[in-house]
Order: sequence, then C-alpha cells, then structure tokens
Amino acid sequence: MLHLPGILRADELKQAREVMAKAPWADGSLTSGAQAAFAKNNQQLLESSDEVRLLQRLVLTGLERSPVFFSAALPKNISPPMFNRYSGAANSFGNHVDSAIRFLPGGAGRVRTDLSCTLFLSEPDEYEGGELVMQSLSGQQEVKLAAGDLVLYPGTSVHRVNPVTRGARLASFFWIQSMVRSGEQRELLYNMDNYLRHLRSTVGEQDVGVIGLTGTYHNLLRQWVDT
Repeated sequence: MLHLPGILRADELKQAREVMAKAPWADGSLTSGAQAAFAKNNQQLLESSDEVRLLQRLVLTGLERSPVFFSAALPKNISPPMFNRYSGAANSFGNHVDSAIRFLPGGAGRVRTDLSCTLFLSEPDEYEGGELVMQSLSGQQEVKLAAGDLVLYPGTSVHRVNPVTRGARLASFFWIQSMVRSGEQRELLYNMDNYLRHLRSTVGEQDVGVIGLTGTYHNLLRQWVDT
C-alpha cells in the first residue's frame, strides 16, 4: 500500500467538487460484479456523462505529473476513473475483492486489475466514518486521506468502506494493469528507483555507482516488463 499526496492541486479539487455537485448520480451497484453488488451501497456518477469525462481528464492529468506514481505502478493500462459518493442511506461498501478483469466501456478492451486506486476528493473533517479498510495477514489497515491524495494498493486485497455517519465522502476509483505483473518485482524496482533518486541528489548523475545501478534497474525492467 502506498500513499501519494497531492495528486490533484487545490484549483483542480475545487473544479472537481463544483462539477460533482451538479452531475447526475446513480445507484453504485449497477456497475458492480456479482459478489460486490451484495455489499455495495453507494452512489456513482454516470460513466457516459460529460461531467465524468471532464473529471477523468483532471485525474489522469494529475497522475501524469507524478513520477512516484509511475515508479510504483509502472502502468500499462489505466481504467477510466470513476467517481462515487457515500452519504445518507447510501453510505457503505462491505468486504469484497475487486474483479480480476475490468471490461472497458463501449467494448474498448480489458484491464487486468493488478492495482486498485482510491483518490480522495473530500477532506477528512467533512465526514465521519468512510475509512477504506484493507485486510491482510498482518491485520487491518484503515485509510482516510486528505482531499487530492491517492492510495495505491493490491487489487487482490479484501477491502471495504466503513459507513459514513455524517457528511459526504467523495472519491475517484480506478484500476491499473502494470507492465510488471509481479507485485514483488514491482516493489523491488520501486525501492531501487527511490534509492537511485537519493544517490543522484547526493553524489550526482555521473557517479560510477549511480550509472551502474541505473543500468541494473533498466536491465531488470527489460527482463520483467510487458509492454
């Protein structure tokens, strides 16, 4: 699991919130798989609306600005971002596992869901509850981030959204098919890239160790990547 702060800027958040306030909402279970539909009780923006297309451009632009996102996810395909709201009686999403394959709208193809993403669009003090809860062998992890921040987590995880008891929780969610299918290999590459950035800032680009480790990073990527 990885927390990426500031994917959206303040002006982009303001624009997104204004668009979502006027957009058409529908029952979120209409876009769920068979298992998730029993657990899902929220609202979603209609995928075919002009508002969603505008919001998608905002989110994808934010992702393109983030070198850390690229380093961690190594995205091959990103499913079109979707947008949900938890409030009132439609306020929770019980334990579920995301479908392994997402079929894109209009027969545009398929995305293997190696990684799941939630981009928070409401500030934590605007609502109570609404934590994204992920289960693992080490226990439960609860996530409730600032507006504009994103959490990246394995698509294989059992997770839920706790009931929202006050206010409204707005978010974008989407899935990533990585160029590197193995989570262990992605983690090794991400860690190596982090250490390389640190070395470049301390000893410079032309240090013999930096040059050698950069070559090792790209040679590993050549072995593991599927473009």
